[in-house]
Formats: sequence, structure tokens, C-alpha cells
Amino acid sequence: MRATKGDHLVQHGRVVGQHDQVTEVVEVIGEEGEPPYRVRFEDGREAIMSPGPDCQVRHHEDETS
Repeated sequence: MRATKGDHLVQHGRVVGQHDQVTEVVEVIGEEGEPPYRVRFEDGREAIMSPGPDCQVRHHEDETS
């Protein structure tokens, strides 16, 4: 998984009825776009995240096209 600042990480719900969680990458801590990432949640909280297989990257360039 590779991400850059401004990309969004979408963590898919693990059980029926659980919504996807979307966070914005505000800093890439790993080398060459690799995890971990500092992310910002929709409510403004920030955390360090190393996404698992249930997570997808939405690249910033893809969202602006």
C-alpha cells in the first residue's frame, strides 16, 4: 500500500451495518509512501495508522479528476 499526503484511506466496515470509515492522510511516516501514516478523522482527531487488508487508498489525483 502506498499513499501520499492528501489521499484518503477507506476502512471498510467489518460487520453488517458498520459504515466505512474515511480518513485523510496528513503525513506519510514510512518510506516511499509506505505505512504508517498520520491520519485525520472527519471529526478532526488525528492518529497514527498502519492500514490492514480491509483498507483502500483513494488517491488525491483520482478524486480531483
